[in-house]
Amino acid sequence: MPRHPGADALARIGHPTPDDNPADSSPHTFPDGGTWRTEVPSVEGPEALAVVLKESSRLDVPIHRISQGSGIWMLTDSDITEMVESCAERDIELCLFTGPRGTWDIGAATRTDSGGGGLRARGHDALAGCVEDALRATALGVKCLLVADEGVLWTLHQLRAAGVLPADTTFKVSALIGPVNPASYAVYERLGADSVNIPSDLTLAHFTEIRRVSRAPMDLYVEAPDDLGGYIRMYEAAELIRRGAPLYLKFGLSKSPGIYPYGAQLRDTALAGARERVRRGRLVLDLLARHGADGGMSPLGSRLPGTLHRFPTTAATTATPAKD
Repeated sequence: MPRHPGADALARIGHPTPDDNPADSSPHTFPDGGTWRTEVPSVEGPEALAVVLKESSRLDVPIHRISQGSGIWMLTDSDITEMVESCAERDIELCLFTGPRGTWDIGAATRTDSGGGGLRARGHDALAGCVEDALRATALGVKCLLVADEGVLWTLHQLRAAGVLPADTTFKVSALIGPVNPASYAVYERLGADSVNIPSDLTLAHFTEIRRVSRAPMDLYVEAPDDLGGYIRMYEAAELIRRGAPLYLKFGLSKSPGIYPYGAQLRDTALAGARERVRRGRLVLDLLARHGADGGMSPLGSRLPGTLHRFPTTAATTATPAKD
């Protein structure tokens, strides 16, 4: 069993270590048998991607998924193609964000204290924009799409079931609308989510509660950006995996300015942030190794989630393949 941080030293002076309760362990894995994968988020274009790939080689940081936050519509076709090709060379999944969001359109309610509808797609046109982004990105070879709206998720899942989007397209729910209870987590799975980003402030007990109702892969910022709380949970990484598997460890960055929507005016910040996210990943992996908890990583190149529960669609439903 992995050891708890500081367990041996504390035991010498009479401080007991909490016992691991087997009932708290997640019974689920990825279809390849792994319990965790890695993700580097906020990679905002080909130049930032090149920095991430270079640093991951230098620091020996394995990467399963690269994700971008500004949106597909902020990238040219050549940008997307270059990112697809670069990720394919390393057998890394590329995930791009779909469509317009409420915080960037003309709706004033998102600027009030209540936040209004937040990141969700406002009206038919925003929904249609997300669909347009999905069609464009998948035609250029992107296989994973980020969504921040339940209606967009359900619509894209129906298009996947109908064969309009490729059957092996996966959908990732953004941390910006992440569920905070097991019932809502299960609903996202049934709406078509293939991985769900939960907020980084959920307790370990919350992880166990979710795993009692859903096996959909979980995404978690081990270090969250400041606008998502700035939480740093590196010392809990082994327990997060034990409770939350199958789990993507996301290497975020606190104390760093927001860069969405990204443009050249933010180049230096974006590249420095990309480089540091990989270093943060190395720190997490080193910590897991020191605790004897670095086993169970999915093979590099793994991307599919396995068979998940879905609401019936109007089209003939296509189940997600159980194997990578």
